[in-house]
Amino acid sequence: MTTSELWSRAVAERYDAEETGMHSAAVLGPTVDFLAGLAGDGRALEFAIGTGRVGVPLRERGVPVAGIEYSEPMAAVLRRKADEETLPVVIGDMARATVPGEFSLVYLVYNTISNLLTQDEQVECFRNAARHLVPGGRFVIELGVPPLRLLPPGQVAVPFDVSAGHLGFDTFDLVEQILVSHHLTRDGEDGRYRRDDSRHRYAWPAELDLMARIAGLELERRVADWDGSPFVHDSSKHISVWRKPT
Repeated sequence: MTTSELWSRAVAERYDAEETGMHSAAVLGPTVDFLAGLAGDGRALEFAIGTGRVGVPLRERGVPVAGIEYSEPMAAVLRRKADEETLPVVIGDMARATVPGEFSLVYLVYNTISNLLTQDEQVECFRNAARHLVPGGRFVIELGVPPLRLLPPGQVAVPFDVSAGHLGFDTFDLVEQILVSHHLTRDGEDGRYRRDDSRHRYAWPAELDLMARIAGLELERRVADWDGSPFVHDSSKHISVWRKPT
C-alpha cells in the first residue's frame, strides 16, 4: 500500500483553478519544449499525471503520452480534456503500477515524487521508471531543493507565499525528512479562509542520484529550471535527467 495521500474529488475539482500560474504559457512552454526534446520520436509516460497539466499539451505537441495516477478524481478531470484513446491512464501507485509497452521518456513534475513518504518507495519509483524505459531512455524529475538554509536555529517553518488570497508555509521534521505544506486560501467573497495541509518527503539531489544508481540509471544533466539555466548553490529547485544505459 502506498504512503501517498489520496487527493479527493473536492481538491481535484478546484486544482486547475488554484494552480493558474502553473498553467501559464510562460511555465508550460519551456516544460513541454524540454520534455518533447527528450522524448524525440518515442513515447512518454508521466507518473502522477494528475489533471493533465503537462501531459495534455505534450500530447498536443505530437508526443504519444500515457499516465499513471493514484487519484481517480484527478484522472476524471483529465478525462474532460482528453479521452482514453488519446491519452491512456492507469489508476495506481507510481512506484508499482505498470503501463504496457516501452517509453523513451518517463517524467515526474512539480515535486510529485515527494508524495511518496518513505525512501524505500521513492527508490521503487526510480526502479519503476527504469522498467518502463528503453535503453537510452530518460527519467526526468522536477523537485524543489529543501530550503533548510532559511531555517534559523530552533525554527521549523518557512513561508513560501504571502499574498492577498493565499498564505502558504512549510514545516519540517528534520529527523524523518518530512515537510508539511500548509495552505490558507481565501474561499469566496465572505473573506473566510480554507485550510489545507499535505505531507511530503523531501530529498536532496545527491540522494536522488543514489536512488538512480540503485535503479541502474546514470545522471546525464541537472539544471535549475526548464529553460536550461545552470543549477547553482542557491537554486531553489532542479530538473534532473537520468539515462538508462544502452
